[in-house]
Amino acid sequence: MDSYGEQLKNSREEQDLTIEDVEAKTSITRQYIEALENEKNEVFPGEPYMIGFLKNYAEFLGLNPNEVLKLYQAKKIQESPIPVELLQKKKPKLLIPAIVGVVLVALIGVGIYLYFFFRNMNQQKAENERLLAETKKIHRYEFDGKTETIRMYKGDQILIPAKEGEGEIVLTVKNVLGDLTLETPAGSQVVNLGEERVLDVDGDTLSDVIIYLSDVAVNDENRGAQVRLLLDDNTDVVVAPSDDVSTATASTVKETDYIPVTSANANQTTIHEDTRPYPFTLTVTFRGPCLFRYKVDSGEKTESYCTSSSPSLPLQAQNGIRLWTSNMNSLRLQINAGTKSFDLDIGPDGHVEVEDIKWVHGSDGKYRLVVEGVD
Repeated sequence: MDSYGEQLKNSREEQDLTIEDVEAKTSITRQYIEALENEKNEVFPGEPYMIGFLKNYAEFLGLNPNEVLKLYQAKKIQESPIPVELLQKKKPKLLIPAIVGVVLVALIGVGIYLYFFFRNMNQQKAENERLLAETKKIHRYEFDGKTETIRMYKGDQILIPAKEGEGEIVLTVKNVLGDLTLETPAGSQVVNLGEERVLDVDGDTLSDVIIYLSDVAVNDENRGAQVRLLLDDNTDVVVAPSDDVSTATASTVKETDYIPVTSANANQTTIHEDTRPYPFTLTVTFRGPCLFRYKVDSGEKTESYCTSSSPSLPLQAQNGIRLWTSNMNSLRLQINAGTKSFDLDIGPDGHVEVEDIKWVHGSDGKYRLVVEGVD
């Protein structure tokens, strides 16, 4: 591609114009015309003069002045010397100290992490050992007047006062994997998960105690089994530790705990019955603002403030759900059990209510999914 000087000269000659012709018609003197064509920029008193003459000359010849000016700029860049500072490699003065600092910070961070890691690991190990030791103890409980929910482990014993005379009937936990097996004077008694069972423990053909199994593991007997015990005459009882064997304190039943109860309860409403219990789903839809709390099986309690814009909440349970709300009319409740769906009645507006929705095992052998109001 021609340089800007060659383009000027070639265009002039193609138009049969002499330098005198250009000088006469553009008022550019001969020395500047020759300087432009020969690309001798030093002839001009300054670059602005040179650029002005270059654009006028290009326009006179019918060339695009901007294109000619670009050729000039390109040549100027090519001929410009490389700045000395770009040719000299600067040695970063702070590079080595910076590297050392980063390494030190990284080492300190790793050290802190390892310290807390091993410390937490040792604490967790100690806690696991403590829990394991606790589960290996044999706890002996005796009835003392109030209903209580307890967690029992293999080898634990329950002492039931004899109906006549002095002495106690001893029930020993034989198995806590998959189900609960109790060894009684009348033989072994097996209670399945979610089952409410009436037991005759002394072999006199009369029922002595009702037991409900609400939680049991299938592969870890160290978790034990969570049970609730009732006297068959509906008298509340409590399981209290005796003094002659290592004791365990039974947890007090609170409003937020899920507590299975007998089916013979005036506060219960049966919504479904079957020959076996199975998982069911409670779908909660919020129609207005309320404080809502729920607990599924033996899981953690969850609480949140909900409004009509809150998403529907599906809760799936194996045994039961306890729910609490500050405004019952703000909820729409639907239960799906098996292939059937049930809509639950809604309480009055502004009514605070606690409800248990759970399976109970009746004395007739049937399982019933019930809704029970809790005081």
